[in-house]
Amino acid sequence: MLVRPAAAQDLPAIQSIYAHHVLHGLASFEEEAAPLEEMRRRFEAVTGDGLPYLVAEEQGEVLGYGYCTLYRTRSAYRHTLEDSIYVKQGKQGKGVGKAVLAELISRCTALNYRQIIAVIGDSANAGSIAVHASLGFVRAGNLRSTGYKFGRWVDAVLMQLPLGPGDGTKP
Repeated sequence: MLVRPAAAQDLPAIQSIYAHHVLHGLASFEEEAAPLEEMRRRFEAVTGDGLPYLVAEEQGEVLGYGYCTLYRTRSAYRHTLEDSIYVKQGKQGKGVGKAVLAELISRCTALNYRQIIAVIGDSANAGSIAVHASLGFVRAGNLRSTGYKFGRWVDAVLMQLPLGPGDGTKP
């Protein structure tokens, strides 16, 4: 498996992976799948900000993807990112998400960011919680009933990982 920067030609596969999660899962609180043009706009916004947007591929097949965005846009948050990871249906549990997240952590550390926040949809999302924990994220909180999807209230789990010196020194 190769983890590499995503390219424009990966966007149809990325859109397909994301659409499945939107329509069938709770990892995303979107309720309608974003069209390819919107996924392209999002990709360009992330990469235009100089932030990593990665895919994991094997034999030319995109197995998953992930990226980091600013956690919030107000200036005091400028050293903190939020990660997003999605794995193709049927490819979960094979190390795809962990490989993408590990590379995101490495790249964001090299960019001198200090924290990554994971906002994980659904506290029953054991796979995502475990992947984040395996790479050092700690549970920072639970936002109860923040989303309503598929006819039920859904919470969000917050996990956090300090990067580099974290909050041990000034940025």
